[in-house]
Amino acid sequence: MAKKARRNGATATTTKTAKLSKADQKTLGSIQGMADTVVQTAARSRAPHLEVPSRSLSNVKYNKSKKFIEMGSGKNRRELFNLSQAKSYMQTLLVGKGCKQLIEQGKTTSIRGLYYLLKHTIEGIKEETFDEQKDCDPIIEDVEVTLSALREELHLYAKNAGSMVGPITLVDSGDEIDCSRMGSGGYSIPSIAEPEVVQFKKNSAKFILHVEKDTVWRRFNEDKFWREHNCILTHGGGQPPRGVRRLLNRMHHELKLPVYCLLDNDPWGYYIYSVIKQGSINLAYESKRMAIPNARYMGMRSKDYERCELTPSVRISLNDNDVKRANQIKNYPWFNKKPWQNEIDLMLKNGFKLEVEALISKNISYVTEEYVPQRLQDRDFLD
Repeated sequence: MAKKARRNGATATTTKTAKLSKADQKTLGSIQGMADTVVQTAARSRAPHLEVPSRSLSNVKYNKSKKFIEMGSGKNRRELFNLSQAKSYMQTLLVGKGCKQLIEQGKTTSIRGLYYLLKHTIEGIKEETFDEQKDCDPIIEDVEVTLSALREELHLYAKNAGSMVGPITLVDSGDEIDCSRMGSGGYSIPSIAEPEVVQFKKNSAKFILHVEKDTVWRRFNEDKFWREHNCILTHGGGQPPRGVRRLLNRMHHELKLPVYCLLDNDPWGYYIYSVIKQGSINLAYESKRMAIPNARYMGMRSKDYERCELTPSVRISLNDNDVKRANQIKNYPWFNKKPWQNEIDLMLKNGFKLEVEALISKNISYVTEEYVPQRLQDRDFLD
């Protein structure tokens, strides 16, 4: 029987240090460098502080030559002795400490798991380090951008929220996965889709069709659209999470596959396309790894109501929030093109939006057998 050493009535455990990869060594060095800067500042009798790159809209710009969103050089100073900043300063170093622990132990955890790992009552007072997970999540992003390290490099992951099916075989954490033999649910796209985790082995697909929602994806999968049209079919459960966007980015660049996006005809569908194509404003520092500037919008169009002879019952009236969001999107520089301006103007003039599922009113398989094949044949896309 294994013996347990005890001290003061508690079980003493020995933490094993994992063998670190070069990537882990680099990330660990960045975390150590952040901590050393704080210590060195304090040693010079100066107020300990952190310089955190600003993730605000004012510090984001659209790079016309690269065709994606980038973060500017603006930074926010986070000081220990500033009462309004002391807690966020502490939380930033605490997240760094938690990620250091994960890397050293060779462990990964979810962002929810890190929240619980770091949550405790601060000694001497009754205040918690984090009240809710929503307090922890933006700090994780601050640490990412401060260290120029990806969440995955910090050994953190989010829940899986996307699926893939098609004529591609890959290796996921050492296991070979044939995505043409994954049944009705498909391959669950992992939150960490980096090359050290996911490798592409064989592929015969000609393009990727990314659809907005699981319900539409299931129609395409059940109808074996991917087999007839020799493509990879993906979805991201609405706005695609980072793992889905990263995998799409990798397949586009490494396998040279065009990406077509089948999304709803509403401001939110337009925004999802924007995130896939140009990157998101909040995560502008990751656009190089995530954005697909050559992605094409093949979603529902404002003219489809008449073109497809749809009935009034499928129309969903625009509310005030929809109109406000549409006008915001219209002012994005990457939507400042006549086809997109006309598209958004027509939706606002119509006063209603259309979901891809509206095509079911024509026929249960109209979207897979007629709508998308015709759009592909006519190369009827928006860029």
